[in-house]
Amino acid sequence: MTVNLPAVQRRTLRVLVVSQAFGAIGLTIGVATASLLAKEISGSERQAGLAQTSQVLGAAVAAYLLARLMSRRGRRFGLVTGNLVGSSGAFLCVVAGVVDSMTVLLIGATLLGATTAANNSARYAATDLAEPEHRARSLAIVVWATTIGAVVGPNLTGLSARVADRLDVPELTGPFVLGSVGMLLSSLLLFTFLRPDPLLTAQRAAAMAPGGGTSWRRVRAVLQERPVVGAAVAGLAGAHAVMVAVMVMTPLHMAHGGAELNVIGYVISVHVLGMFAFSPLVGIAADRFGRAPVLGCGGLVLLVALVLCGRAPAGTSWEIFAGLFLLGLGWSLATVASSTLIADHVPLDARTDVQGAADLVMGLAAAAAGGLAGVIVGGLGYGWLNLFALVLVAAVIAAAVVAGRRGSFPEAGGSAPGGSVTGGSETDVSIPDGRDASAKSRDTPRVEG
Repeated sequence: MTVNLPAVQRRTLRVLVVSQAFGAIGLTIGVATASLLAKEISGSERQAGLAQTSQVLGAAVAAYLLARLMSRRGRRFGLVTGNLVGSSGAFLCVVAGVVDSMTVLLIGATLLGATTAANNSARYAATDLAEPEHRARSLAIVVWATTIGAVVGPNLTGLSARVADRLDVPELTGPFVLGSVGMLLSSLLLFTFLRPDPLLTAQRAAAMAPGGGTSWRRVRAVLQERPVVGAAVAGLAGAHAVMVAVMVMTPLHMAHGGAELNVIGYVISVHVLGMFAFSPLVGIAADRFGRAPVLGCGGLVLLVALVLCGRAPAGTSWEIFAGLFLLGLGWSLATVASSTLIADHVPLDARTDVQGAADLVMGLAAAAAGGLAGVIVGGLGYGWLNLFALVLVAAVIAAAVVAGRRGSFPEAGGSAPGGSVTGGSETDVSIPDGRDASAKSRDTPRVEG
């Protein structure tokens, strides 16, 4: 069977862009209210950050489980599963508000993390068949697609309130109702249109069989042979931890100063605009100037963001608007650059292993940071949280320095270390019809070179 890989890549990007928009509504619509719902149920500011922390922790665990699933069944099956589990989690968050149960809320938030993991995995799906010189741009386009849902979501608080009133549920659970619907729509789009599967197509074009699940031995082998991958994972985790720690506590900091829910929603919208809207430009910059310089710029932007947020008074201020925007932009720079480094330097036969492990580490770091954020703000204040977060920014900048020394660009060649199966200038590739044909064993990672 002959497959036109560029055509499959273009179709893949289109489907991922649309599905990410719906999935992002499901994810971000509760960002502005999750900590407030947790505070309302628990009656404690110290526990307000637990809902977001549970979601981040759930995303970390789901990243590993979905990587195993994608290794066996492909991207489509894993992405659909993640969105369906997340939709059920959003429904449980609604139930938690109705029955006034913190336990149910934390379970729902943990399951909601599966959609976060699926959205994160979608960025790697965009690179499976991408040309090495356009890999960052392809990844960034999918990240950008989240802008649509991410900006629209928090601003649906008015609609969600009317939905909550119509359903006779607490007002703060309304966003989760709309979010659940968004995730279901994303699942339907992916299941119907993400064909052929990009990962399975890449594996077949490389005469490989689908793997038998995630192998930590393969992950360790890649990290030992390619230190640049370890630096990329550190940069990815550090940037995400900074973003989560500050972002989840900002609604409470604003609420302390009397900011209304719609204003908090606008701040979150500005934040997610910084996270996603400029990612295509970030991807172009990473392709042109190198991944490491863009990663380093991300660290510097995060540094400025922490200074502004640390100085922001409670309530509404220009510092909080500018700081949250730059927090998102710094995250975008660091995430696009570090994720592309991973795609560049990880062999195809270890791709889902390392990508799943990277997102697991990223999620665990963010979960720990989010959990500590509530304690720090409750005991010392919002300003001190930003001061402590400087340690994580230093890790991002250090990762950029290491990556710059080890390899800021993909290695030359038609089949790059990241495993893109482009065949040089070839556009049509003959691949076996069955998954088991002409398999290369995944037991030994290809990390030579």
